[in-house]
Amino acid sequence: MAESSSTIITFIADSSCNVVPITEWAGTPTLRQDVLPNPVDLVVIIHTVTHECSTDEECENVARSIRKFLMQQGQTDVGYSFLVGGNGKVYEGAGWGLVGAHTMTYNARSIGIAFIGDFREVLPTPAAMKAAQDLLICGVQNKHLSEEYHLVGHMQLRKTLSPGPALQNVIQTWPHWLADTSVLQK
Repeated sequence: MAESSSTIITFIADSSCNVVPITEWAGTPTLRQDVLPNPVDLVVIIHTVTHECSTDEECENVARSIRKFLMQQGQTDVGYSFLVGGNGKVYEGAGWGLVGAHTMTYNARSIGIAFIGDFREVLPTPAAMKAAQDLLICGVQNKHLSEEYHLVGHMQLRKTLSPGPALQNVIQTWPHWLADTSVLQK
């Protein structure tokens, strides 16, 4: 089942959402195998607290460094569903169809979108913000995300500064933002 899911995910990433497949930026497919229910009704916005990037080469290098670091820490693979670079490109991690490792207790029911950089005091580039919003629209159009999905900042679900106060203030103005996360408790 995981093999066919990987094939579907790669096809979707290549063709419909302008996502750079993990095989292109990392050189190998994801090692994640647990299938994520479809459609997903929760999106978590995160930041990587790494260097920001503005060119394709920089963003791919940072994404590879994040993947390597997380795997050295014992994770199966990069835990984010997607990474968004300052160059306005979205990089596939676990993707739409596989469970990531980004928000403990919520991984098996959410997509984690990580902006590459540290956004406690500054904002991602306008190109990165647009890329993330376009990804969300594409996710709904392709039925990876429920039309009624909820959007939250990582700090709303875990004790963390992620996605950073500056970015959190912006995502609170986006469609689907959920202020009261108590409704997510099941």
